[in-house]
Amino acid sequence: MNFAATENQTMIAQMVRDFAEKNIRPYIMEWDESQTFPVHIFKQLGELGLMGVLVPQEYGGSGFGYHEYITVITEISKVCGSIGLSVAAHNSLCTGHILQFGNEEQKKKYLPKLATAEWIGAWGLTEANTGSDALRMKCVAKKDGDYYVLNGTKNWITHGKSGDVAVVLARTGELLDSHGISAFIVERGTPGFGSGKKENKLGMRASETAELVFDNCRIHKNQLMGNEGEGFIQAMKVLDGGRISIASLSIGIAKGAFEAAVKYAKEREQFGKPIGEFQAISFKLADMATQIEASELLTHQAADLKNKHLPMTKESAMAKYYASEVAVRVSTDAVQIFGGYGYTKDFPVEKFYRDSKLCTIGEGTSEIQKLVIARAIGR
Repeated sequence: MNFAATENQTMIAQMVRDFAEKNIRPYIMEWDESQTFPVHIFKQLGELGLMGVLVPQEYGGSGFGYHEYITVITEISKVCGSIGLSVAAHNSLCTGHILQFGNEEQKKKYLPKLATAEWIGAWGLTEANTGSDALRMKCVAKKDGDYYVLNGTKNWITHGKSGDVAVVLARTGELLDSHGISAFIVERGTPGFGSGKKENKLGMRASETAELVFDNCRIHKNQLMGNEGEGFIQAMKVLDGGRISIASLSIGIAKGAFEAAVKYAKEREQFGKPIGEFQAISFKLADMATQIEASELLTHQAADLKNKHLPMTKESAMAKYYASEVAVRVSTDAVQIFGGYGYTKDFPVEKFYRDSKLCTIGEGTSEIQKLVIARAIGR
């Protein structure tokens, strides 16, 4: 397996880097403090083709594969995890679900708008009492002639307020039946579809997280993706790709923290020499660099399998699990290297530290990833 960066990846990385330095870095703390979701940034990213990285060109996307996708998410997240998270959720969840399981009519209707960020996408699986235990969801869709009537709430939804369209998983069958859940495309403005509480978070504060609320929301049967009862199976396949997203997000955060720590270790002097020359610091940096490299290799391995349409549930779970834990370790060590300065908002590592923790929770906790890996090993 040769994961050396292609010419395409190198060009994409430079384009994203230039954009992020000019349009994102100057504002990250302002957005973080005010919890501003900067919609205009995503519109600009859409113009660059970065909101439809995996979408074929015939639907208005860039038509790239998962290696290029990793490059995009990593480079954005090196500057701001919040923006990286939102780009990842838009690409892999809402857009990815429609790309993978929508019919031709649905793809032609929604993908061009999502790929250009004319519309921002949301994806609704989680509820207040059903995170990993999705089969106990209480959000229901009852058939009524040519329509489904949707009632319930979804929690922890990225772009829950600002999203123009949402893919929503709702129960159409019996509780605990994996064939009793269906996936619907619901447009903002549909009567009975609203938003609830916006979460006040530790990190990722410029990535909007809010409730979706459905109160007798009538959805035409044409908005059903696939057949009734296939939603849960679809969601699990979507999450396989989503794990590559979060692994890429984790790598970006880890790299951002690491690069800041290396720079500081070269500049900061104690006892007459740069602190990077002390073994206590240099060994930390060596561990950080090694763990980041390992995370990248695991993630590109999963991407390689995904590009080839081969089974990759175990590999994507390994990548997501390891990379997310590395993001937390590396950002923690970066704060330690900065010492007292690392604990202040004047330096970048405290934000990487706060943002990193979500990576071990979102789209399946580390514990769930270990469960997925263990099951795959046991087969």
